[in-house]
Amino acid sequence: MSATVTTATGVQLGYARVSTGHQSLDQQLDALAAAGVEPDRIYTDKLSGNSAREQRPGLAALLDYARPGDAIVVVGIDRLGRNAAEVMQTIRELGECNIVLRSLREGIDTSNATGRMVAGVLASLAELELELGRERRTAAREARRARGQAIGRPKALDPAKAALARRMQASGEPVTTIATALGVSRATIYRVLAED
Repeated sequence: MSATVTTATGVQLGYARVSTGHQSLDQQLDALAAAGVEPDRIYTDKLSGNSAREQRPGLAALLDYARPGDAIVVVGIDRLGRNAAEVMQTIRELGECNIVLRSLREGIDTSNATGRMVAGVLASLAELELELGRERRTAAREARRARGQAIGRPKALDPAKAALARRMQASGEPVTTIATALGVSRATIYRVLAED
């Protein structure tokens, strides 16, 4: 994290996110309003199961709107992403842009030294988590390879069913019918047929 001291001198912006359609933003919106964020300055996302930023238009719009000196307020830092690495990437981006982050639940405020230190520790832990995950996946692949076991996801159709799909297609069956008959998706059938 940068040693630059950032203070909130601009606009206070809010961000709220829920991951499923049956969850409500109300509790987060109320907490942000109680923290002094104007309702028209709160950005929201619903149903953001995908990590990709383009799948969270509210966060993308917020980050595009925010300027140096502004403060982004969230109920909890977990609202900034689906996993620790994504959260920390967002926190880093905010720091690089001199935008303050305030998290109500964790009491983080990056406009002061303690808040920046806590965010830095969280960033380090997220990086450690990613590195340990990579090491575990590599070790698991090597162990499978050493035992002569298959690596990766198994094919949806074995060679006999793939041949049947090709015969059905050659006899004029539509892809939807083939997929239903074999219990797989149409994309799987298209992929098998493209392997010819």
